[in-house]
Amino acid sequence: MRKVLLALTLTAVGLALLLSFKSRSGGSISALGSSTVQNNTAAQSGTDSAPSADPSTAPSSPASPKSSSGSSKTSSSSKKTVSGTFTGSEVDTRYGPVQVQAVLSDSKLTNVNVLEVPDNGSYEDQIVSIALPELKSEALSAQSSNIDIVSGATFTSEGYAQSLQAALDKAGV
Repeated sequence: MRKVLLALTLTAVGLALLLSFKSRSGGSISALGSSTVQNNTAAQSGTDSAPSADPSTAPSSPASPKSSSGSSKTSSSSKKTVSGTFTGSEVDTRYGPVQVQAVLSDSKLTNVNVLEVPDNGSYEDQIVSIALPELKSEALSAQSSNIDIVSGATFTSEGYAQSLQAALDKAGV
């Protein structure tokens, strides 16, 4: 009887501690895999096609996700602005590859297109479909790949941030 009472008491205390736990709201994945992103970017730099002068001629369909899209750099009085579409590297995650494209206008991140995400026809796909709009919103508000991980889509969030960082590195912003 004492063992049962002790077990119930310890369970209640453990549950109370667990429920009172507050996670940090500032957690992000900016440093996660930064060396991997740099290595992937360096490896791809020799295979990218030369940027075209007109971003409107860049392919916008995901039919050629591996090629770098066009960009143009415009000089202003003191700093360069970058506009165009830049494709990030394909990042392999536990559930499959993730690849995104960053759309920049005057060095501002205006859109993030998802070219590839895990698609296994399972429950994880539903989670990914919920996570992608949140990741896009985070990236646009942060204007960088320094975004919070979406709960339940950790691996996809990490791959998304790494691929976005690679795209921003190609753009030079």
